[in-house]
Amino acid sequence: MKKDFVLNSESGRYTEKSYRRNSAHMLPVVDWLSDLPETVSKTNFVEVQFKNTRKAFYRNVNDLKLEKGMKVAVEGNPGHDVGEVTLVGQLVLLQMKKSRIDIEHFEARSIYRIATEADLQRAEEAHALEHETMIKARKIAKDMQLEMKIGDVEYQGDGGKAIFYYIADGRVDFRQLIKVYAETFRIRIEMKQIGARQEAGRIGGTGPCGRELCCSTWMTRFSSVGTGAARLQNLSPNPQKLAGQCAKLKCCLNYEIPTYEEAVAKLPDRRVPLETLTSTYYVFATDPLQGLVTYSTDQRQAVNLEIITAERALEIIEMNRRGEKPDDLGGKHTTIEGSEIGYANVVGQDDVSRFDRRRGRNDRPNNRQHGDRQHSRPNAPHDRDRQRR
Repeated sequence: MKKDFVLNSESGRYTEKSYRRNSAHMLPVVDWLSDLPETVSKTNFVEVQFKNTRKAFYRNVNDLKLEKGMKVAVEGNPGHDVGEVTLVGQLVLLQMKKSRIDIEHFEARSIYRIATEADLQRAEEAHALEHETMIKARKIAKDMQLEMKIGDVEYQGDGGKAIFYYIADGRVDFRQLIKVYAETFRIRIEMKQIGARQEAGRIGGTGPCGRELCCSTWMTRFSSVGTGAARLQNLSPNPQKLAGQCAKLKCCLNYEIPTYEEAVAKLPDRRVPLETLTSTYYVFATDPLQGLVTYSTDQRQAVNLEIITAERALEIIEMNRRGEKPDDLGGKHTTIEGSEIGYANVVGQDDVSRFDRRRGRNDRPNNRQHGDRQHSRPNAPHDRDRQRR
């Protein structure tokens, strides 16, 4: 007997009904209200997901008993499409509000029925043509010398319509292209332009953090990411490290900006030097999260570096305003290589000897030892042959 999956955590309770995920569908939403029957009857709006990141809201006009994960046949334009129910009940209204949809004046399409075996088989046959259609569509666009790229093709569930997702830097006149596509594939054509980030979300992948791409798992809106986000976080201006798989700046650069802005606001002004009885110090580097400031006696290079806290720096600035000068900054002297403040090599990740391992008996050493003499491996071909014999 199959047992229901239940996971209790500090943040809530997961069940198979509230959270379902597979490789074909992305952007999951945890329905925390799935165990409350009264929340399902709050509305007849249902969220349905199709290929990859495409979602839409439909109305359950036939009062079908729908649950998360069910395959349904919905109204298309024209014909019908087949998708998976990803959300029902009161949480759908919150999702519509998040998408800035006016619920009172929203004209939603209808859900016809729960998908039958014939519907599923027909949709599977249509989806099997997508890759071949995409290859042919790219070749046709290239032969017509259009500055565009067909990123993906999505067939409707009944096979009578296909959406061609394309990427283009500028405006493209594809009126003639649509005619050629219609004659070649014998279906209704819809062209939809997407950006590089949307393409990465539809294709999917794994980021350098080891997790699935945010754009293919939970992000529905893409905010602009500027180089100022990297400078604020003191990141290296290396395009290869800052760019994601879409060749744009990583969306995760925006995640910690509010935290850094709050931390930077507590640091002293970089333009204000610190005056002591012996010399003048200028800001050389800052660590906003730890609240540390590195000062140098030279404005252009690292000379006599000292690290002090932001509170100590503000205290000295206030003393300078009163015409007072301390004997010294009272910080920790460091070198240009860096400081050990706030850092501990707890797992030995910076030790080059971590790659060393103790050799076993079956491991072949680099040098062979005969008594007290060591002979290196022969380099000449005849020596190698002699060694094999």
